[in-house]
Order: sequence, then C-alpha cells, then structure tokens
Amino acid sequence: AELLHLPPGSPERAAAFRAKARRDYEIPGSSRRRVAEQTLRDWLRLYNEGGFDALHPKPRSDRGRPRRTPPAVAALLTELKERHPEWSVRTVMRQAQASGHLPPGTRLVAATVYRLLKHAGLADRSPESAAAKDRRRFAFRHAGELWMSDVLHGPPAGCDPRDRRRRRKTYLIALLDDATRVVPHAAFAFAETAATFLPVLQQAVLRRGLPSRLYVDNGANYRSRQLAVVCASLGVHLIHARPYQPAGKGKIERFFRTVRAQFLAHLEEADTRSLATLNAKLGAWLEGEYHQSPHRGLDGRTPLDQWALTAENVRRADPDLDLDRLFRFRYERRVNKDRTVSLHTVLYEVDAALVGEKVTLLQDPAAPPERALDVLHKGQAAGQATLLDAYANTRVRRASARRRAAEPPPADPAPPAAAPAPPTAAPLPLRDLDPRRTD
Repeated sequence: AELLHLPPGSPERAAAFRAKARRDYEIPGSSRRRVAEQTLRDWLRLYNEGGFDALHPKPRSDRGRPRRTPPAVAALLTELKERHPEWSVRTVMRQAQASGHLPPGTRLVAATVYRLLKHAGLADRSPESAAAKDRRRFAFRHAGELWMSDVLHGPPAGCDPRDRRRRRKTYLIALLDDATRVVPHAAFAFAETAATFLPVLQQAVLRRGLPSRLYVDNGANYRSRQLAVVCASLGVHLIHARPYQPAGKGKIERFFRTVRAQFLAHLEEADTRSLATLNAKLGAWLEGEYHQSPHRGLDGRTPLDQWALTAENVRRADPDLDLDRLFRFRYERRVNKDRTVSLHTVLYEVDAALVGEKVTLLQDPAAPPERALDVLHKGQAAGQATLLDAYANTRVRRASARRRAAEPPPADPAPPAAAPAPPTAAPLPLRDLDPRRTD
C-alpha cells in the first residue's frame, strides 16, 4: 500500500522495493522467508491493472484434465464408467485394457483414472455409494420415541481413596432423547463396556420410562448379548448405526460439544477427586443448567419444557417386572464336583445337589465380587452362589447326599454361657468361627 503513493521510477520507490525484499516474512504454507524484488514489482503492476482481485493466483487452463492421458483414452474410461456405474476404478481399467481400444504402450495409473472420473462426476456413482450419501435430517415428535447413546472420553479421576495421586481415565456414557434433548441419564465410568453401560440404561429407564427405539453405534459395549436380551425383554427396538457413519448421531455429538464447553472446561481438581464426586457434579449440572436452558433446536424451549409437552405417551416398565434381575448379567456354568463354579477367575460355592448340572449365574455388574449371586437351574431359582472359603472347608464334615437326606435337620443348640475359655481349652472348630453361620 505504501508503494502506491510513490512516483514511478523515483529513487524513493526503488529504495522501498529493496528494503521490502531484504525483510523476513511469515509466509503461510511456505518455508520461504523473503520475497524477491521483481515479484514485488509484478504484484504492484497487477494491482494497478486490476485491483486486489488481480493478485489472486490464476487457475490452470488444463485444470481437471489429465496432461498425460490422451483425450481418446479419457473418453473410453468415462464411457465405460457411465455404462457400468457399479464398476470400481480398477475394474474400469481392466475392461479398458481388455477392449483393445487403447493405444499401444498406454499405461493406466489408478490415481490418475480416479481423478479423471471424479472430475467427470463419475467416481461415486454406484447404487451403494449413492444410498450411503442420501442423508436426511430427522426429528421425532414425541418423547421416548428414540433414545440415542454414545460415549465421550472424559478427564482422569481418582480411583483409590487411599492414594489421591492415583487416577484413571474416565468415559462419559450418555443417553439423549431425540425429540426433547432431555438426557434420561448420564454417568462417568472407568471403562467403556457393557458392564458400565447397562447400569446407566437401567437408571434412565427408572427415571424417564421406556424408549421405543435405542439408537447406538457398533462398539463392543453396544454389541453385547446382554443388551440385546434386555432390549428384547423390555420391548425396545435396538438399532445399530451403519459402520463409519457417525452423522446419524449428530444430536448427541452436539450435546457432547456442550459438555466440553460448559462442563468439562469448568471442572476443578476437587471435582475429579473420585468418580462419585465427578458424577455428582455432572448430575447437578444436567438438572440445574442443561435441562433448564433454552435450546435452539427446540424453538427456544428448554428440554424439560419440551418433555412436558410431548411425554404423555411414554411407556413405563411393568410394576411386577424385576428390573434388578433383568439387568443382571447371565453366565452359563457347569458345577464342578467340588460344588464350585468359576466366574471371572473368582470361585463360588453352590448347593451340592447341583454338582454336574448347568446353572445360570446372575451378577450385578456394579456389585463387589464378594456379594452372593443368584443361581438359576432350568429357569427356576436354585439358591445362591457364595464366595468360596477354602480354609473354612477344611473343618466341614463331609456327608453323602443319601445320608444328608435321611438325617433329620439338627435342632438349634442352646446359646452358650458367656464365660471366658480356660487357657488349656481345645480350639474351636472353624465352622463355629464362620461369620456367615447363624445356627
């Protein structure tokens, strides 16, 4: 700009050109640091002739046309693709070579042929690719018609109350109602598995009823057999998105963007001290801010207002349905001869009558390993599987099944007198030290 006001051919103008040519510049997209004096003179001439638009680079005159592919070869390739849109690039090349119409010595390169077909608008003309690109914006009218779920990578959180420095990566598992943008439930977890997703889904069902459809991706946590059984039992249509087509879950991706900007960006170190603290903070933000804020996709209404307007037909779970049992994981095991079954490398003991039989173990994924498991045999309740105490079994008297059936049940013994044992008293049997015994 400062050169425009200097007279052409003046010493001042020549000195200004030389000074600009000696300076270093930050040139985007280039490693060069300087501009030649003649280049500056050419730019000034172009600006004087055509203004600022004249400084834009001129497009190549042969843009889009292969310089080394003869026009007859290009016409043959495009004609083959037009007649057979389902053919791939390499199939078009093979058919062109087999046709005998290529000049001798013609060498076809897949990348060159693809650019040629793409410039002609023929690169993605197969019916499958056309259907894949046929995306439509959709929106359900009523609450509960469609829930979608996805996972967001979260911040590290404390995982050991005894050592606050120990932290693990977290994952935010969330469900979103399509019609109202209400989040039925969301929670952070230390893993992205079916065992962490099912408790989130159970809480969502308890809070917001049953969805008609559940739209998820193809992750391992959504492809589990247990999730399919739960959805089939509740009458929920489980829908998996097409692989590598994330655009269908754009609403929940937009929700995650809000989470990053309005929740994760304002977390303090104390908020990630433990997973429970992080989830409590998330729940307060969802109910106190997100659900109360006007949403542009809802014509300015809040998610809770939209839910109140459209939730009259939301289904509720049958009151007689045991959701806790339904959401437990089911594992088929055969009972060993020593009355034990193994689950996740942990040994449990079941009733002796089940030795050699196949049983179903019901496990709550959120429960600790020491909690007893319900046992099903041929679909009927068959007691519980308790954690194996091999040391206590060293003092348990063995008896055959026939003898146990013939003997009457022992009567309850009288409570012992509260007196200290003498120093020379014999040791108590281990069965009397077992805290689980009540007899």
